[in-house]
Amino acid sequence: MKKPVFSEAKKRTKEEIKIIRDGYSIPVGIKNIGKEKKYYIETYGCQMNVHDSETISAILEDMNYIKAINKEESDLIILNTCSIRENAHNKVFGMLGRLKHSKKSNNNLLIGLCGCMAQEEKVIDEILKKYKWLDFVFGTHNIHELPHLLEKAINKKGLELEVWSKEGDIIENMPIKRDSKYKAWVNIMYGCDKFCTYCIVPYVRGKQRSRRPHDIINEVKLLIEQGYKEITLLGQNVNAYGKDFLDKNYNMVDLLEEISKLKIERIRFITSHPWDFSDEMINIIKNNPNIMPAIHLPIQSGSNKILKLMGRRYTKEEYIILFNKLKNNIPNINISTDIIVGFPGETEEDFQETLDLYNVLKFDFAFTFIFSPREGTPASKFEDNVLMSEKSNRLHLLNELVNKYALESNKNYLEKTVKVLIEGKDEKNNKFLTGYTETNKLVNIVGDDIHIGEIAYVKITDAKTWSLSGEIINE
Repeated sequence: MKKPVFSEAKKRTKEEIKIIRDGYSIPVGIKNIGKEKKYYIETYGCQMNVHDSETISAILEDMNYIKAINKEESDLIILNTCSIRENAHNKVFGMLGRLKHSKKSNNNLLIGLCGCMAQEEKVIDEILKKYKWLDFVFGTHNIHELPHLLEKAINKKGLELEVWSKEGDIIENMPIKRDSKYKAWVNIMYGCDKFCTYCIVPYVRGKQRSRRPHDIINEVKLLIEQGYKEITLLGQNVNAYGKDFLDKNYNMVDLLEEISKLKIERIRFITSHPWDFSDEMINIIKNNPNIMPAIHLPIQSGSNKILKLMGRRYTKEEYIILFNKLKNNIPNINISTDIIVGFPGETEEDFQETLDLYNVLKFDFAFTFIFSPREGTPASKFEDNVLMSEKSNRLHLLNELVNKYALESNKNYLEKTVKVLIEGKDEKNNKFLTGYTETNKLVNIVGDDIHIGEIAYVKITDAKTWSLSGEIINE
């Protein structure tokens, strides 16, 4: 048993990052351990977790498991968890409560938990106290060890817990079973060293570590060969890519430039920290039409006082300058953001500054949240003097603005013809196809299935707050 240790997770040394190319293997003896068995993965949280689940799926299928349609028909269930907010915790623990009954009715059912929650000492203590019936738990650093962990869990018939608290390595040559045939996630880096005071990511994901450029380029080339139309470069702070290289001067600008020369039709990246967004990056996006004009740029607050307490390392004035540079240099750019309300110490005046800023910048979209203290982070120790009723009211007022400007943004597309990557059928209404514009707007489309997987010209006929409607035209 190996438990996470928070004091170890926050350490940062100057040790060189290890790149491990032979860390993943499946011993011959357990190659068929999943034969005639089905697995189900429940994924919570961000795109990084979604991509991790793609790797977990591939590992299980390497062991001859078959993907199940639902939990009820599964022999193996894995919860891939998120720790960014308390609500995510509650969802997972609620699911574990329901799965306990499934476990009682089926002794052969294996249930595991992984991801960011597994990296928290508090969570593991609760698991050992209330959920010892789980079969295995692993973290974000040792996904490649899943075959060995699963074998131990099956043979031991008890909780097998293996969570590493470390700065982190880079594990290459991992299998991936991608959820889409047309768009793909590509990790370019792992971890984060920003240590914003409210954020637990640096503790659960480890230090900032960038993949080598040739590994990324080779992955993209393979995706092109396989017919993929779009890639999204992933990292906790993609703008900081390459800053940890000791042997070369190579950064996000260089990587974007190199990938843009390949014959991939769409390139996206997420998430960006304003502090690392350079003028060179803006020019690269501006000058390369296959880099999509859609940027997610979290601001978190419109108050300089709160930004300082958050440890964000920029002022709202600096953010506005960057925002305007993006708007002035990249035609039709879509800029979305994240905002936290009710941060400890946030006064009514501070919140009003956030509303005022939103009214000026008029973001295309925003993810909004009430502050959720994460145990072990500096902000969890700040005096929280804002009543929950007031936090909820502030969130409501902010969301009114978010909705207003999201609808305004979408209405700008009415009667225009845009390019849409058509991904498949609408899950709610099979009469429609769905896809995304270059600016990352969701479009519901009247059209034939033959267009699935194409980048088609679509005339926008209707605009709602969260989506557009349109019809395919020939051009």
